[in-house]
Amino acid sequence: MSVVRTSAPQEQVKDDYSFDQVPKEKRNMGWFSVTNITFGIATAIFYFQTGSVMALQFGAMNAIISAIYAIVIAGVLGTVIAYLSAKSGMNVNLMSRQGFGYIGASLTSLIYASNFIMYCAFEGMILVAAVHAYFPAIPIWLLIIVFGSIVIPLNWFGIKQLDKLQKLSLPIFGIFLIITIFVVFNTPSKFEGHFWAYLPDGVQIGGTALLLCIGMQHGIMGLTALIASDYARFLKPKDIKMGSIMIGFIPQIFCFGVMGLLGVWFGVKLGESNPGIYIVTLLGLGGVIFTMLTQLRINVTNIYSASLSLSNFFENLFHFKPDRRFWVIVSGVASIALMLGGILDYLGSLMTFQGVLLMAWAAILVTDALVVKKVLKLAPKQYEARQEKLYKWNPVGVVPLIITSVLGTIAALGYMGPFLQNTATFFAAILASLLTIMLAFLTKGKYYSKKESNETILQLKKEKRETKVSINEGITSN
Repeated sequence: MSVVRTSAPQEQVKDDYSFDQVPKEKRNMGWFSVTNITFGIATAIFYFQTGSVMALQFGAMNAIISAIYAIVIAGVLGTVIAYLSAKSGMNVNLMSRQGFGYIGASLTSLIYASNFIMYCAFEGMILVAAVHAYFPAIPIWLLIIVFGSIVIPLNWFGIKQLDKLQKLSLPIFGIFLIITIFVVFNTPSKFEGHFWAYLPDGVQIGGTALLLCIGMQHGIMGLTALIASDYARFLKPKDIKMGSIMIGFIPQIFCFGVMGLLGVWFGVKLGESNPGIYIVTLLGLGGVIFTMLTQLRINVTNIYSASLSLSNFFENLFHFKPDRRFWVIVSGVASIALMLGGILDYLGSLMTFQGVLLMAWAAILVTDALVVKKVLKLAPKQYEARQEKLYKWNPVGVVPLIITSVLGTIAALGYMGPFLQNTATFFAAILASLLTIMLAFLTKGKYYSKKESNETILQLKKEKRETKVSINEGITSN
C-alpha cells in the first residue's frame, strides 16, 4: 500500500509521521525498544493513586478484582490494536480515517487528544503535590507552570528522544520503587489485619462497589490500549507478532497488576490516597525525586500522543499543518490550564465518562478489523489514510460512536438505572460493536474507500454491458 507523503521531508527528519503511515524502511525499532517506551506509561504514580482511592473507598478486594479485569481486557485490546498498527504503519488516528471517513476521524482525534492532555494534567498535579509537600513555601501555581512546561523540551525530538529518556530513567525508577516497597513494609500500618481484607463501613465485596471500581478502571483502560498504536507502528516487520503481545500486555500487567496493587497496599497501610503526599512523607527528598521521575516518564508520552492527535484533527478539518512541535506546545499549555483549574477535583467522574468514549472507539476499531474486514469481508483489508481516496464521513464508524457516546453518558449519569450506571462503559463498548457490524451490512462497505467504490461501479457497468451483449447475440441468433 503506497501512500503519498504530505510534508514528507520535514517529517522524515523528525520521525513524526503525524499525517501519514510510517514508511516500511522507517519501521526499524525492535520490540524491546518500543515496549520500553510504552512502559513509561505503566510506571506512572497515577496508578498508585487509582489503586489507593479504590481501596479506601470501595475495599481492597474490589480494587484487586477490578485490576485483574483491567489487565485481561486492556491487554487483549492493546495486543490487537498494536498488531494492526504495526502491520499498517499507522496509529489509531490514521487507521480511523477509513472506518470513520477523514472528517469523521477528526472526532476520534479530538477525543484522543483531550484525554492525553487531561491525563498530563492529572499526572502533573501528583508531581506538584509531592514537591509542594516538601517545599510548602513554593506557591502551587508556580510549581504547575514549571513542571507543566518541562515536558515540552523533553518531547522536542520525537520518538527517538522518548526511547533514550525511558531507557536511561528505567533503572533509576526500579531502584526507587524497591526502596519505597521496603520502607512501606517497615512502616506501622494504620489498618490492623491483611491489607486485602480492608473494607470501609457498609461496603461488601462485589456488587455496586466492584462495578464502581471497574468503572474507574475503564477510564484508563481504553487509553492504555489505544496508545500502543502510536509506538507499535515503528516495529520491525519480524518483531510484529512478539512485539504486539509484549506492547499489548506487559504495560497492562505492570500498571494495573503491579503499580495498581501496590497502590492498594500503600493506601490501606498508610491511610492516604494521594501518592504525591505519602511517598514524600516516606522518602523525603528522595520521594520528590522519585515522583518527578515517574511523572516525567508518563507525561512525555502523554504530550507526544496528544500532539499527534491534534495534528490529525486540524489537518483533517482545517488543512492546518504546522510542525508537530507546535502541537507539543499547545498540549503543554492546555494541561497547565487544566491544572490551574483544579482538574483533580473531578477525577472519578472524568475517568468514567472518558472510559465510555475511549472504549467505544476501541471496540469499533477492533470490530471493524476483525469482523467487518476479516470475517465478513465487507471492507478493504488494507488501511487507507489519503484524503483523496476517502469519503468525508463513513457511517459505519461515526454513527456507533455518536450513539454509544450519548447513550453511555446518559447511562453513566444514572438515567438508565443503577446497573447500567455502573456498567456504562461496558454497555457502550458492546453496543458500539453491534452497531458497527449492523451498519457495515447496511452500507455494504460503500463508504470505506472511493477507489473501492469506483471499482465496484465500473465492474457493475461492465457486467451490465456484457449482459446486454449476450441478450443481443441471443436475439440475433434466433
